Amino acid sequence: MNQSIVRRVVLSIGAPLAAVVFAVALSSVVLLISGNNPLTAFTDMLENASRLETFVDILNNATPLYISGVAAAIGFRMNLFNIGVEGQYLIAAFFAAAVGSAGFVVDLPAPLHVAVILLVAMSVGAAWAGVAGVLKVTRGINEVISTIMLNFIAVGGVIAWLLVEFQDDSGASNSGTTPLDDSGRLPSLNRVLELVTREIGRGRELTGVFVIAIVVGVGYHLFINRTRVGFDFRASGYNPLAARAGGVPPKRMIMYAMLLSGATAGLVGMFEVLSDKGQYSQSFVRGIGFNGIAVALIGRNNAVGIGVGALLFGFLSTSSGILQITGSATPEIVEIMKGIIVLSAVVAYEVVRRIRLRDEAKSAAEATERRDDSVPAEGSEVPA
Repeated sequence: MNQSIVRRVVLSIGAPLAAVVFAVALSSVVLLISGNNPLTAFTDMLENASRLETFVDILNNATPLYISGVAAAIGFRMNLFNIGVEGQYLIAAFFAAAVGSAGFVVDLPAPLHVAVILLVAMSVGAAWAGVAGVLKVTRGINEVISTIMLNFIAVGGVIAWLLVEFQDDSGASNSGTTPLDDSGRLPSLNRVLELVTREIGRGRELTGVFVIAIVVGVGYHLFINRTRVGFDFRASGYNPLAARAGGVPPKRMIMYAMLLSGATAGLVGMFEVLSDKGQYSQSFVRGIGFNGIAVALIGRNNAVGIGVGALLFGFLSTSSGILQITGSATPEIVEIMKGIIVLSAVVAYEVVRRIRLRDEAKSAAEATERRDDSVPAEGSEVPA
């Protein structure tokens, strides 16, 4: 029994560890081929990450990635591939910034002002993802195709069209929505972090959306593992036919999954809308939705695992700058490492899955053999 527990723990830890080791080894080969010293590059990355200010940057980069990863994981739990997190968070951020700067909202007290912005973001994200859900349950259109198309419609259509209508007329060079008042922005968490560390320098500020990310992670864990609907999610993802036979309505679960995934995706862009910038502009950060899918794959749709993947990607994104400054490697090596880590994680987890299936089959065979040995043979005497 103890050996079985130890084996399961080793397999659980070994998969991500093997993925990281393989990624480091293959990245080292790439660095050597490009004429760079891997030891120097990795040393510069680790030394840079050891600074408090860099740690704040890592957390800031990881925060939207984590929320994006959870949004993708909600769909994955139902075997739904919500590729539209990118478009969902962008269109949600746009409408949240536009409504948050409207005249009937700016006079609200600060907590209520922020709450309205968050509610708008979640509602728009859910509605945009819900379009793909409706297309799937009513017309059988694959969610991968519909969400990809909705990404293009959101960014190249709706936002490009409406940005002109909501554009700030103050004469700013970077066209975008009217900046939010202070009441619509979240304060930084520097004071909280400085209680256990030193004073944070170089103008670094830990985003207040970090708290929202924690709430999202805890809520996701409790929902999936402690609620009836969450159980139906997991059951539908593991075996849709058995779940349907057990009374779980598949179409309703699909709509729930897409709406919850979209609502969570709507919170991704809040780290910029609720910050000092306080607006949606043409330079609004993009690509977080697609990176969130990779983070969810690395974390195996687990709340804690997604956090580890988000921190890892945040560390790599922050390291690209120091590599360029020191000249120890080109910044492109960071993108190569991200791809290698995702590929390595997928392969490692698949190997572990097959080992577990083999172990389960072996255990079942041994249990069957022991049961057969305990049953008296036909014609033999049964002890009184």
